[in-house]
Amino acid sequence: MKEESPMNELKGACIVGQSGGPTSVINASAYGVIEAALNSPVVTKVYGAYHGIRGVLDDELLVLDEEDREELALLPYTPSSALGSCRYKMKDAAADETDYRRILEIFKKYDVRYFFYIGGNDSMDTCAKVNRYMKQVGYDCRVIGVPKTIDNDLFGTDHCPGFGSAAKYIATTFMEIYLDARVYDIGTVTIIECMGRHAGWLTAASALAQAKGMGPDLIYLPERDFDMERFLQQVQEIYQRTGYCIVAVSEGIHYADGSFVSEAKTAATDGFGHAQLGGLAAVLADAVKTRLGAKTRGIELSLLQRCAAHVASATDIDEAYRAGKTALEAAVAGQSGKMVGFTCDRLGGYNCQMKLFELDEVANFEKKMPDEMINAEGNGVTERFLEYCAPLVEGETRLPRENGLPRFCHLRKVFAK
Repeated sequence: MKEESPMNELKGACIVGQSGGPTSVINASAYGVIEAALNSPVVTKVYGAYHGIRGVLDDELLVLDEEDREELALLPYTPSSALGSCRYKMKDAAADETDYRRILEIFKKYDVRYFFYIGGNDSMDTCAKVNRYMKQVGYDCRVIGVPKTIDNDLFGTDHCPGFGSAAKYIATTFMEIYLDARVYDIGTVTIIECMGRHAGWLTAASALAQAKGMGPDLIYLPERDFDMERFLQQVQEIYQRTGYCIVAVSEGIHYADGSFVSEAKTAATDGFGHAQLGGLAAVLADAVKTRLGAKTRGIELSLLQRCAAHVASATDIDEAYRAGKTALEAAVAGQSGKMVGFTCDRLGGYNCQMKLFELDEVANFEKKMPDEMINAEGNGVTERFLEYCAPLVEGETRLPRENGLPRFCHLRKVFAK
């Protein structure tokens, strides 16, 4: 049942969309928006943009009011982007208004007065652009961004929804691989590649396993220039001393001249012009094998890092949901041009509060790991990072199961006409 409508509130429909690479909790944020919107007296209709902003441009909107409420309640435990995603970069309105005129047309057609976009840096840029244009043309629509990225590189917010669960998966996987790598009496060198183009937060999470005595011996992040010879010497020293060596590397590690170490860097880019990376673990494993003659294995975690809902952090799920709910509440209260983020206190126990950040200050800025979280040798992290990251992986998912397998959300996907 919807609450009583406050006076002088803006009434109209809302659209929620998802963009960029998914996470295991991006649907928790969507559910936070959707549930609050369905219960709001000022939101007349709740639409989902099918495949992000492309769904708005193509007039492909899902009518979320017609979804079963019990099915929607499974969203927080369902990985990927239930509404569909895209990588579409909008030009500045000053250069080309075509997309903006189309968005305005769709907003007017469905009386959309609230727009929520869940995504990373580029998605916040889209939010900021849409917000500016609506103000420019005098159309009353409140635009709020909801953060999402396993890369944890959004400016302002303490951390990003999606990072905690991915960090938990990485730490758990390193512990499991550590034990597996020591089964045989023949020594091995294992190189494990984690996501992270320019920021090493995700790879650094492997240090949580290291703190348990079952993690990597070496950690290499894109915040530091990579030196192949120095890397090989460090691996050789550990291998000759212990018979084993496990290495965590960010996909975006680069040489001093800025070129990526990965052999898979090609002319291919995603929709926002970012280089497609991959194959780094194999490159480094081959280099180690050539130098040491040791048994080596290169492992690329790839998409597994962002879709492992079965090992999601309860803290992450809860915060992602709260971010979505806060976005709806802030918009109804009159806010626009903002991104919901987190401000956290870790002294005397972990405490996370929601905070609104200006979209123009967040969009297109990447937050990298600070120097105080990286060790002096550039091949590991400090206690400061462990204190920062540890609370984010706490708690177990309440993912329901049927016959031993996950029960994920299945939307009917009824399109607006």
